[in-house]
Amino acid sequence: MQHEFLAQLKQLIQPEDRLLEPSLCWSYGYDNSRLHALPEAVIFARNHQQIVDLVKLCRKYQVPIISRGAGTGTTGATVPTGGGIILSFERMNQILEIDPANRLISAQPGVTNQAVQQAAGAHGFFWAPDPTSSAVCTIGGNLAYNSAGPRAVKYGTTRDNVLQLTLVTGKGDTLHTGVKTTKGVVGYDLTRLIIGSEGTLGIITQATLKLLPIASDKRTLQISYDSIHSAAQAVSDIMAQPITPCALEFIDKHAIEMIRGYSAANLPHHAGAMLMVEIDGSTQALDEAIESIITAAKNTGCLEINHAQSEQEIKALWETRKALSPALRKIAPKKINEDVVVPVSRIPELLDGLDKLSQKYAIPIVNFGHAGNGNIHVNLLTDPDDAQLQIKATDCLEEVFQLVLELEGTLSGEHGIGLVKKEYVAKELDQVSLAYMKAIKQQFDPDNILNPGKSFPE
Repeated sequence: MQHEFLAQLKQLIQPEDRLLEPSLCWSYGYDNSRLHALPEAVIFARNHQQIVDLVKLCRKYQVPIISRGAGTGTTGATVPTGGGIILSFERMNQILEIDPANRLISAQPGVTNQAVQQAAGAHGFFWAPDPTSSAVCTIGGNLAYNSAGPRAVKYGTTRDNVLQLTLVTGKGDTLHTGVKTTKGVVGYDLTRLIIGSEGTLGIITQATLKLLPIASDKRTLQISYDSIHSAAQAVSDIMAQPITPCALEFIDKHAIEMIRGYSAANLPHHAGAMLMVEIDGSTQALDEAIESIITAAKNTGCLEINHAQSEQEIKALWETRKALSPALRKIAPKKINEDVVVPVSRIPELLDGLDKLSQKYAIPIVNFGHAGNGNIHVNLLTDPDDAQLQIKATDCLEEVFQLVLELEGTLSGEHGIGLVKKEYVAKELDQVSLAYMKAIKQQFDPDNILNPGKSFPE
């Protein structure tokens, strides 16, 4: 790091809000992808104007600046591969406004998803995005990745549930996007553009989020099937009937067996797959709605339908679902984790194709995820320390992506691109699209200091 830049950085940032020693900076070079690169400094953001001044300084000296929440991302999007500064938002963690009358909440990017839910819940509302890591992941990270979770099937993703943003561009400009109303068509929709851009276009310093009223009641089902094919068909049938679940999760037989020791729920034995279905609404309407779901879910491969009868049973079911990723980490710490999406009607073809690829390459593939919107988390259990196996896994992954695109799907639903997927982006996007995206990046960040080396193929 240049001596002159470092001297000015020390003037701008107080000693308690900066780390410069490599040993202290080390842990901020990771995210949940397990990739790592050492940042040259870590800065703890305090306010918007400080970030404006920091960006202008970094632009002057061409120093990369990478925004970071809690590091729960799985694609390496916050790993500082080109050195530079990690800008941590763990100290910008204030809820700024709650306005129940207008169904909104404003917060700084370091606030956790769980804190937003608790604050909104005190007024009878919730924010729709509910990633598995909601207890620790931050709002800024949710915005950067367009993270969603199970509820997206009914209530939409982060993009659908944000009203306004305040951010700092790579030029050091302050940009305000969106409106506080749920309707507004003045100008381009820059809010949706920024969400999901992984910190490559701007640094978000404040967000106004759209709230929804908490339903008065809910019903939760656990449905087991003899095969992934019958379960996948049930997903299509459930989504074709008039009642939209607030969650529809798919878990294959490998995942069921893997989490049996991690769960208090009664998991089915000898099942080929399992669905978790939750609906919400008024108590009076739910009895009729649950019958519609059950009728759609019953097919020749349906083995058992369990209706959770208590809060304890519902909690056990969701703890089962949330145990999947941690359990996979213990069993296969270096697994390849993808979050592909296909049209719901084509889930049976996707799962059938994945089963064939698993057999072809002799690589276990564990599948689970948000089946209600076609978002399946595909986990290749492999060992990167085995060179031959890694070649097979890479070839298998290529075919997984090819299969997804043939089924008119997309390569990532909510995990983002970061480092691990950027070389696959050109498989989905044509050169015209990539050229326009690069032009947008140039407009927002002409010197390429905001999270460089991410999202785009080399």
